[in-house]
Amino acid sequence: MAPASKDLFDDSTMSFGEHLEVLRTHLWKALIGVAIGIVFALFQGSMIIGVVRGPIDRALKAYGQTAEDDAQALENIDFWQRTKSWFVDQFSLDALTGGGETENVETEEDGFTQPETTDTIRVAINAGDLGDALHLIQPEVYPTPPEDARIQSIDLPISAPEFRQFKLSSERSSQVVALNVQEPFLTYLKVSMISGLVLASPWVFYQLWLFVAAGLFPHERKYVYLYGTMSMALFIVGALFCFYLVFPFVLNFLLGFNEMLKIQPQIRLSEWISFAVTLPLLFGVSFQLPLVMLFMERLSIFEVTDYREKRRMAILVISIISMFLTPADPISMLMMMIPLCLLYELGIWLCKISPPKSPFEAGTV
Repeated sequence: MAPASKDLFDDSTMSFGEHLEVLRTHLWKALIGVAIGIVFALFQGSMIIGVVRGPIDRALKAYGQTAEDDAQALENIDFWQRTKSWFVDQFSLDALTGGGETENVETEEDGFTQPETTDTIRVAINAGDLGDALHLIQPEVYPTPPEDARIQSIDLPISAPEFRQFKLSSERSSQVVALNVQEPFLTYLKVSMISGLVLASPWVFYQLWLFVAAGLFPHERKYVYLYGTMSMALFIVGALFCFYLVFPFVLNFLLGFNEMLKIQPQIRLSEWISFAVTLPLLFGVSFQLPLVMLFMERLSIFEVTDYREKRRMAILVISIISMFLTPADPISMLMMMIPLCLLYELGIWLCKISPPKSPFEAGTV
């Protein structure tokens, strides 16, 4: 049996112009996919913006619930006391187990969550005080309440049209704001275009891969499948880690200084969208560290022993990079630095178990 040829282009008759024509075809298909993704995102823009706004909306809502309660306690608290108090609150047993949360006034009926009527508020009144008031109005109808009634509380619903406006004003005070008329519209378009690109990115990469894969050896395609999948997984993990774990800690920490300085926060919608898109992107890129280490080791720039011996220097470099990639607060810096230190160890492990440096040593299929 004749040995397999190592040149995949032995029977190729395509000219340079024909290769360009194939590339043009794949690029047109990719652009059509991007257009479809953007159109779909335009119809779902409100839902997408709601998801992106989720962390800041929850943080502002929590800030509004705690600001009034903490006003007295924060009168004479300085920076370091505030920081210590924040760490105690975030890592207390109640915070870790989900305890101590404010009760929701929504009621669940027939499997659906129905909010209370917007023009109704509920007031807790001491039963003894209520009985005394009724007794003063009509003594012959309402007798003097017993003593044990004074330790009981009655929850009374009170309705008035003014309560509707009061609730709307209270809710709007804990929402992001726009500083000009066209800002929400332009933000909607920006988010829709970015979301469309993200949704269409698998199709775009697939079209580019169809063009590039034709010129690769089988064993080279195997490496692309392996490391490409790993790179995508690391990027997604980094972005989700930032969005669902980093944002709550960072926002609660930063908004806490508004309480300390007695400042009402007004978060601009466009600025938050830019921040909410940029920071997860930076986390996703930074999580590529193990693959960067493996790539540099394959090029013989570094050896595994170098990574081990220079671990302290690497941690210093990681901390400096985390300082520049994240906002000025120490929480986001630490929450990027700690995972990167763990990923550094993962990179050392990948360098140990990875295939030979020369892919041609494995032969072709």
